[in-house]
Amino acid sequence: MSETEKIRIGHSPDSDDAFMFYALAKGIIPTTPFEILHVIEDIETLNQRALAAELEVTAISVHAYAYVADNYAIMPCGASIGDKYGPLIVSKTPMKTLTGKRIAIPGEMTTAYLTMKLFHADVETETRRFDKIIEAVQKGEVDAGLIIHEGQLTYTREGLHKIVDLGEWWHEETGLPLPLGANVIRRNLGIEKIRSITSLLKQSIQYSLEHRESGLEYAMTYARDMETDLADKFVGMYVNDYTLDYGESGRKAVQELLNRGHEAGVIPHRVNADFVEL
Repeated sequence: MSETEKIRIGHSPDSDDAFMFYALAKGIIPTTPFEILHVIEDIETLNQRALAAELEVTAISVHAYAYVADNYAIMPCGASIGDKYGPLIVSKTPMKTLTGKRIAIPGEMTTAYLTMKLFHADVETETRRFDKIIEAVQKGEVDAGLIIHEGQLTYTREGLHKIVDLGEWWHEETGLPLPLGANVIRRNLGIEKIRSITSLLKQSIQYSLEHRESGLEYAMTYARDMETDLADKFVGMYVNDYTLDYGESGRKAVQELLNRGHEAGVIPHRVNADFVEL
């Protein structure tokens, strides 16, 4: 092995991801023999890059894992899992049915999109950048919007109405939490490096959970106009016990989502969720 080996970690410009990677980004935990390089992109861009297996480690949508499983294994830590909450479908005026409606979505490989299709297949969609969806709904360019990230907490102050919380719906359907985002690692690194790098990520998450105030302060630099209380709430929603380890219900939820996606015809093939064992 060379003196230091560059490992690129892709994650989205969100306060929850920033919170997880704080100790790695700031060099608080030693990473030798690896040099960690952070690649910041929105989640749909990371999904696309994962299709080409570009990055050694990357955050992706759980839905996207269906298309990259040959090249990547799921790290047991770093998940964004909503327990009875998740992406929302919102509209400008209350709506009784989504049938035939045009919905702005943050990307066809997002878990939000897959879950929406499981909830209600008969919709038209158009892809917008996730942070432009609320505006598209407000302007009447679409009938409704599928919102992720902090929009889940800010939509009411933008004057929008909730049609459904897909995390609530999923829990009613399955009794499981909704696994939205995962971190994956490229298989060709080999098992030894995979375990070492996975361990570094777990240490980073643990550090932030134990030093919440400084982790949150760093995360605020990625909080996109959220005040501290709101960012704290958002981080609390998506950096939780599941983030340190999926546990049995988290792992089961990933497989259930992939299975249902296939049965519904959204995912064209069966997929086995393959987790790194530490």
